[in-house]
Amino acid sequence: MKTIQIITVSALIAFGAYSCKSSSNESKKEATTTTQEAQKKVVYTCSMHPEVVSDKPGACPKCGMELIVKQ
Repeated sequence: MKTIQIITVSALIAFGAYSCKSSSNESKKEATTTTQEAQKKVVYTCSMHPEVVSDKPGACPKCGMELIVKQ
């Protein structure tokens, strides 16, 4: 009887440790995803024509100036 109790307690401790480890990995994944999303949302614009907006660098279609990162 005592052996069954020891095995049960050991199993519960192992499961608890596994659960804590699993949730910390998910937090790291969420933080990485958030960082990647922030990096993807870079917006480029023309300094002379702020209404011109692009998600990638290039030239302004109105004046040909280089698009800069919008801050």
